[in-house]
Amino acid sequence: MFKKFNPDNINLTKYLFFTGKGGVGKTSAACATAVALADQGKKIMLISTDPASNLQDVFSTELNNKGVKIKEVPNLIVANLNPEEAAAEYRESVIAPYRGKLPEAAVKNMEEQLSGSCTVEIAAFNEFSNFITDENIEKEFDHIIFDTAPTGHTLRMLQLPSAWSDFIGESIHGASCLGQLSGLEDKKELYKNAVITLSDKMETTLILVSRPEITPLKEAERASKELEDIGINNQILIINGVLGIHDDNISDAIYSKQRNALESSPKSLKDLQTYEIPLRPYNITGLKNIRAFLKEDNIEYSSVKLNANKVFKLKDIIDELYNTDKKVIFTMGKGGVGKTTIAAAIALGLSKKGKRVHLTTTDPAAHLKFVLDKDCGITLSQIDEKEELKKYREEVLSKVRETMNEDDIAYIKEDLRSPCTQEIAVFRAFAEIVEKSKDEVVVIDTAPTGHTLLLLDSTQSYNREIQRSEGNTPQSVKELLPKLKNSHDTEVIIVTLAEDTPVYESMRLEADLKRAGIASKWWVINSSMYAANTTNSILKAKASNEIPWINKISEISNGNFALIEWKAEEVKGKKLFDLLN
Repeated sequence: MFKKFNPDNINLTKYLFFTGKGGVGKTSAACATAVALADQGKKIMLISTDPASNLQDVFSTELNNKGVKIKEVPNLIVANLNPEEAAAEYRESVIAPYRGKLPEAAVKNMEEQLSGSCTVEIAAFNEFSNFITDENIEKEFDHIIFDTAPTGHTLRMLQLPSAWSDFIGESIHGASCLGQLSGLEDKKELYKNAVITLSDKMETTLILVSRPEITPLKEAERASKELEDIGINNQILIINGVLGIHDDNISDAIYSKQRNALESSPKSLKDLQTYEIPLRPYNITGLKNIRAFLKEDNIEYSSVKLNANKVFKLKDIIDELYNTDKKVIFTMGKGGVGKTTIAAAIALGLSKKGKRVHLTTTDPAAHLKFVLDKDCGITLSQIDEKEELKKYREEVLSKVRETMNEDDIAYIKEDLRSPCTQEIAVFRAFAEIVEKSKDEVVVIDTAPTGHTLLLLDSTQSYNREIQRSEGNTPQSVKELLPKLKNSHDTEVIIVTLAEDTPVYESMRLEADLKRAGIASKWWVINSSMYAANTTNSILKAKASNEIPWINKISEISNGNFALIEWKAEEVKGKKLFDLLN
């Protein structure tokens, strides 16, 4: 459908930024591009700012944040920046002056304000700004390649005058990522120059990486538009994981789904120069596979054996949820792993056992109704994320307009576009539903992160400490937080895929929840090719390469995981019963 991606045939700029939704293959594409260009004799620096980066495994080399020569690729230097470590150092530098001067609850609130994804992004941008603006690095290398680009939200924040004010001591609305730039006034000029370089189409190319699936394509469209809005227009698109040979029922179904997703992809993406990378059946580790990634399949089967003592089914999880009388059940995981389907199946399974069940989701209502039959015996509700966010923004802005000037309000408006603001707004709506449904089991598709819960909790504590209520944490949220921490009432079920990025991201989500004091026992591995019966050579090899990740999940969960096979047909209506057997 598209030309194969080959850096040899593309006019590349000095700086290349690979970006995309987690798990789409941007690290693989960035590494393969770096090695291909270095093999041509060009001097290349590859820098990762991804918190879930596995670059050390990819190159089988211990890396640092300065840059390490890859001995098998003489022209390549690789740096692995750890933005979470940088964020921790930055957070402490901002908060240290307040320790001992403010109440402990206030300090904890400040720590949580600076623990979100926005702070990690700022820390990452702080790290790679040095590489973008360093004249020596510019002269030394032909191309500087970044695995993970800054979001439009981060870049817009950097361009606002009020972003450089010290908001850390003010709980303006107590529910977002305030004060990320506190104390970084001396970096203002550095960041300004970095943003100018990013916006220069003669210097920088943004490479959007997606998969031929609906959710990643929508995410690519959102990222493309956000960055285009602030002047980063030199964009190309890579569709990774395109299946070519289809010769059994499963591969036919995958091929058909991919074609349908690409044909219905957003118009703005269709206007971009687009390339494809075929579906590879192997993990992109080791130079042999990196060099093959843009050229050949290299069908290899994993020699690792499944070491789980028992592989549970979704039915086993539902039985335990029923027997332990759980009241609030979240399905949690990154977009595209099948949370809605799993949530619907759990709700249906509990309903069939005689429980009164209410299922709520942030997916469009039509989608939930599409998944479940009308007479399924479950009450449904849908939370409109955009509407909830709009309501929350209006509430906050009406309050800050009483005391702030236009520059400061511009900062708050941008802050209200941050990812955790949306989580807060949606969680408030979830809390209202749970409050109204005290006599039912409530199954919630899409859980808040531990950071969001800690932010609400610390804001609540902070407000009690200093006797003010500008955080506006509703009573329903205050009552729900303790309930979520009560493992007798609440269960969080982590939904993932047997692949590196979804597993690493799920591990971070679980750690986040533990930090918030919320237990999670069960994991669900969805859409497993290993559990399916395919004869397609590429898919069969891909299935064998799932085994190490299934073993890892088994270890993390202490064996408490269920495995669900990849289904050729859409799992909806009566087909949901297949997941219950």
